[in-house]
Amino acid sequence: MASRGHVLVVDDERAIRRLLRLYLTDAGFTVAEAPDGETALEQVRRGGIDLVLLDLMLPEMDGYEVCRRLREMGQTPVIMITARSDEANRITGLELGADDYVVKPFSPIEVVARVKAVMRRVGAPPDPGRLLRAGPAVLEPSSRRVTLDGEEVDLTRLEFDLLAELAAHPRVVYTRERLLEKVWGYQSAVGGKTVDVHVANLRRKLGDGIGIVAVRGVGYRLEPS
Repeated sequence: MASRGHVLVVDDERAIRRLLRLYLTDAGFTVAEAPDGETALEQVRRGGIDLVLLDLMLPEMDGYEVCRRLREMGQTPVIMITARSDEANRITGLELGADDYVVKPFSPIEVVARVKAVMRRVGAPPDPGRLLRAGPAVLEPSSRRVTLDGEEVDLTRLEFDLLAELAAHPRVVYTRERLLEKVWGYQSAVGGKTVDVHVANLRRKLGDGIGIVAVRGVGYRLEPS
Protein backbone atom coordinates (compact mmCIF):
# COMPACT_ATOMS: atom_id res chain seq x y z
CA MET A 1 0.00 0.00 0.00
CA ALA A 2 1.30 3.45 -0.92
CA SER A 3 2.27 5.74 1.95
CA ARG A 4 -0.25 8.39 2.98
CA GLY A 5 2.66 10.81 3.33
CA HIS A 6 5.95 11.39 5.11
CA VAL A 7 5.63 12.79 8.65
CA LEU A 8 8.56 14.14 10.67
CA VAL A 9 8.13 13.77 14.45
CA VAL A 10 10.25 16.31 16.35
CA ASP A 11 10.48 15.69 20.10
CA ASP A 12 13.38 15.35 22.51
CA GLU A 13 11.59 12.50 24.33
CA ARG A 14 12.38 9.24 22.61
CA ALA A 15 9.34 7.49 24.09
CA ILE A 16 6.98 10.04 22.54
CA ARG A 17 8.68 9.77 19.16
CA ARG A 18 8.34 5.99 19.26
CA LEU A 19 4.68 6.16 20.32
CA LEU A 20 3.76 8.53 17.51
CA ARG A 21 5.79 6.53 15.01
CA LEU A 22 3.89 3.38 15.99
CA TYR A 23 0.45 4.92 15.52
CA LEU A 24 1.31 6.89 12.40
CA THR A 25 2.97 3.91 10.74
CA ASP A 26 -0.06 1.79 11.57
CA ALA A 27 -2.21 4.46 9.87
CA GLY A 28 -0.15 4.17 6.69
CA PHE A 29 2.30 7.08 7.05
CA THR A 30 6.05 6.98 6.57
CA VAL A 31 7.69 8.43 9.69
CA ALA A 32 11.03 10.11 10.35
CA GLU A 33 12.26 11.33 13.74
CA ALA A 34 14.31 14.27 15.00
CA PRO A 35 15.34 14.91 18.63
CA ASP A 36 16.03 18.63 18.19
CA GLY A 37 15.33 21.63 15.98
CA GLU A 38 18.54 21.67 13.96
CA THR A 39 18.11 18.03 12.98
CA ALA A 40 14.49 18.68 12.04
CA LEU A 41 15.36 21.67 9.83
CA GLU A 42 18.09 19.69 8.08
CA GLN A 43 15.66 16.85 7.31
CA VAL A 44 13.11 19.29 5.88
CA ARG A 45 15.82 20.95 3.76
CA ARG A 46 16.59 17.57 2.19
CA GLY A 47 13.00 17.41 0.96
CA GLY A 48 10.29 14.78 1.03
CA ILE A 49 8.69 15.79 4.34
CA ASP A 50 4.92 16.33 3.98
CA LEU A 51 4.09 17.36 7.56
CA VAL A 52 5.97 18.16 10.78
CA LEU A 53 4.75 17.21 14.26
CA LEU A 54 6.71 19.70 16.33
CA ASP A 55 7.22 19.70 20.10
CA LEU A 56 7.46 23.19 21.57
CA MET A 57 9.95 22.44 24.38
CA LEU A 58 13.11 21.44 22.56
CA PRO A 59 16.75 21.81 23.65
CA GLU A 60 18.73 24.82 22.36
CA MET A 61 16.14 25.90 19.77
CA ASP A 62 12.49 25.87 20.87
CA GLY A 63 9.55 24.94 18.69
CA TYR A 64 8.58 28.56 18.06
CA GLU A 65 11.94 29.27 16.43
CA VAL A 66 11.82 26.01 14.47
CA CYS A 67 8.34 26.90 13.19
CA ARG A 68 9.48 30.40 12.21
CA ARG A 69 12.40 28.96 10.22
CA LEU A 70 10.18 26.35 8.60
CA ARG A 71 7.88 29.13 7.40
CA GLU A 72 10.88 30.93 5.90
CA MET A 73 11.73 27.72 4.03
CA GLY A 74 8.25 27.01 2.67
CA GLN A 75 4.73 25.91 3.52
CA THR A 76 5.27 22.44 5.01
CA PRO A 77 2.30 21.89 7.38
CA VAL A 78 3.17 22.08 11.07
CA ILE A 79 1.22 20.67 14.02
CA MET A 80 2.67 21.82 17.34
CA ILE A 81 2.68 19.46 20.32
CA THR A 82 3.33 20.87 23.77
CA ALA A 83 2.58 20.63 27.45
CA ARG A 84 1.75 24.34 27.51
CA SER A 85 -2.02 24.63 27.48
CA ASP A 86 -2.62 28.32 28.06
CA GLU A 87 -4.20 30.38 25.31
CA ALA A 88 -1.32 32.82 24.82
CA ASN A 89 1.11 30.06 23.85
CA ARG A 90 -1.41 28.52 21.46
CA ILE A 91 -1.98 31.85 19.74
CA THR A 92 1.77 32.47 19.44
CA GLY A 93 2.14 29.18 17.60
CA LEU A 94 -0.72 30.00 15.25
CA GLU A 95 0.65 33.45 14.52
CA LEU A 96 3.94 31.87 13.52
CA GLY A 97 2.09 29.76 10.96
CA ALA A 98 1.37 26.48 12.76
CA ASP A 99 -1.57 24.63 11.20
CA ASP A 100 -2.77 23.13 14.48
CA TYR A 101 -1.89 22.67 18.14
CA VAL A 102 -2.11 19.53 20.29
CA VAL A 103 -1.64 19.70 24.07
CA LYS A 104 0.11 17.02 26.13
CA PRO A 105 -1.02 14.62 27.43
CA PHE A 106 -2.58 13.72 24.11
CA SER A 107 -4.32 10.75 22.57
CA PRO A 108 -2.14 9.34 19.77
CA ILE A 109 -5.35 8.40 17.95
CA GLU A 110 -6.39 12.05 18.01
CA VAL A 111 -2.97 13.14 16.74
CA VAL A 112 -3.30 10.72 13.80
CA ALA A 113 -6.77 12.13 13.06
CA ARG A 114 -5.36 15.67 13.08
CA VAL A 115 -2.55 14.65 10.72
CA LYS A 116 -5.05 13.05 8.33
CA ALA A 117 -7.25 16.15 8.38
CA VAL A 118 -4.38 18.52 7.60
CA MET A 119 -3.04 16.22 4.87
CA ARG A 120 -6.48 15.98 3.24
CA ARG A 121 -6.81 19.73 3.18
CA VAL A 122 -3.30 20.33 1.87
CA GLY A 123 -3.67 17.66 -0.79
CA ALA A 124 -7.00 18.93 -2.10
CA PRO A 125 -6.71 20.13 -5.71
CA PRO A 126 -7.23 23.85 -6.17
CA ASP A 127 -10.52 25.00 -7.64
CA PRO A 128 -9.58 26.69 -10.91
CA GLY A 129 -12.93 28.63 -11.04
CA ARG A 130 -13.32 32.35 -11.47
CA LEU A 131 -11.20 34.96 -9.79
CA LEU A 132 -12.34 35.85 -6.28
CA ARG A 133 -12.34 39.35 -4.82
CA ALA A 134 -12.10 40.63 -1.28
CA GLY A 135 -12.22 44.40 -1.47
CA PRO A 136 -9.15 45.48 -3.45
CA ALA A 137 -7.55 42.03 -3.13
CA VAL A 138 -7.82 39.58 -6.04
CA LEU A 139 -7.46 35.83 -5.45
CA GLU A 140 -6.49 33.33 -8.15
CA PRO A 141 -7.51 29.88 -6.79
CA SER A 142 -5.69 27.93 -9.52
CA SER A 143 -2.31 29.50 -8.73
CA ARG A 144 -3.12 30.41 -5.12
CA ARG A 145 -1.90 33.96 -5.75
CA VAL A 146 -3.25 37.06 -4.04
CA THR A 147 -2.61 40.52 -5.39
CA LEU A 148 -3.37 43.87 -3.78
CA ASP A 149 -3.24 46.91 -6.05
CA GLY A 150 -1.27 44.81 -8.53
CA GLU A 151 1.32 43.67 -5.99
CA GLU A 152 1.48 40.04 -4.91
CA VAL A 153 0.96 39.46 -1.16
CA ASP A 154 2.45 36.47 0.63
CA LEU A 155 -0.26 34.57 2.53
CA THR A 156 0.09 31.31 4.39
CA ARG A 157 -1.87 28.34 3.09
CA LEU A 158 -4.50 28.69 5.81
CA GLU A 159 -4.82 32.45 5.35
CA PHE A 160 -5.46 31.94 1.64
CA ASP A 161 -7.99 29.15 2.23
CA LEU A 162 -9.87 31.19 4.82
CA LEU A 163 -10.07 34.28 2.63
CA ALA A 164 -11.05 32.21 -0.42
CA GLU A 165 -13.87 30.52 1.49
CA LEU A 166 -15.31 33.84 2.61
CA ALA A 167 -14.80 35.47 -0.80
CA ALA A 168 -16.51 32.59 -2.59
CA HIS A 169 -19.66 33.20 -0.52
CA PRO A 170 -19.99 36.96 0.00
CA ARG A 171 -22.47 38.17 2.63
CA VAL A 172 -22.84 34.61 4.00
CA VAL A 173 -22.30 34.58 7.76
CA TYR A 174 -19.98 31.78 8.88
CA THR A 175 -19.74 30.68 12.47
CA ARG A 176 -16.22 30.08 13.70
CA GLU A 177 -17.06 26.38 14.05
CA ARG A 178 -18.17 26.21 10.42
CA LEU A 179 -14.99 27.91 9.25
CA LEU A 180 -12.94 25.43 11.24
CA GLU A 181 -14.75 22.59 9.49
CA LYS A 182 -14.48 24.11 6.01
CA VAL A 183 -10.92 25.45 6.17
CA TRP A 184 -9.18 23.33 8.81
CA GLY A 185 -11.15 20.16 8.13
CA TYR A 186 -12.47 19.67 11.67
CA GLN A 187 -13.32 21.58 14.81
CA SER A 188 -9.92 22.39 16.26
CA ALA A 189 -9.38 22.02 19.99
CA VAL A 190 -7.92 25.51 19.95
CA GLY A 191 -11.45 26.75 19.22
CA GLY A 192 -12.61 29.99 17.69
CA LYS A 193 -9.37 31.81 18.56
CA THR A 194 -7.79 29.93 15.65
CA VAL A 195 -10.09 31.73 13.23
CA ASP A 196 -9.71 35.08 15.00
CA VAL A 197 -5.92 34.95 14.74
CA HIS A 198 -6.00 34.22 11.03
CA VAL A 199 -8.56 36.95 10.36
CA ALA A 200 -6.31 39.39 12.23
CA ASN A 201 -3.36 38.28 10.09
CA LEU A 202 -5.36 38.83 6.90
CA ARG A 203 -6.36 42.34 8.00
CA ARG A 204 -2.75 43.13 8.88
CA LYS A 205 -1.43 41.97 5.51
CA LEU A 206 -4.26 43.20 3.28
CA GLY A 207 -5.90 45.99 5.28
CA ASP A 208 -9.42 46.31 6.64
CA GLY A 209 -10.60 47.12 3.11
CA ILE A 210 -10.80 43.41 2.29
CA GLY A 211 -14.24 43.52 3.86
CA ILE A 212 -14.15 40.79 6.51
CA VAL A 213 -16.83 41.82 8.98
CA ALA A 214 -17.15 40.37 12.49
CA VAL A 215 -20.71 39.35 13.37
CA ARG A 216 -20.90 39.68 17.12
CA GLY A 217 -21.48 36.40 18.92
CA VAL A 218 -21.52 34.43 15.67
CA GLY A 219 -18.50 34.67 13.39
CA TYR A 220 -17.57 36.44 10.16
CA ARG A 221 -18.84 37.39 6.72
CA LEU A 222 -17.20 39.04 3.74
CA GLU A 223 -18.94 42.21 2.57
CA PRO A 224 -18.27 42.93 -1.13
CA SER A 225 -16.95 46.38 -1.94
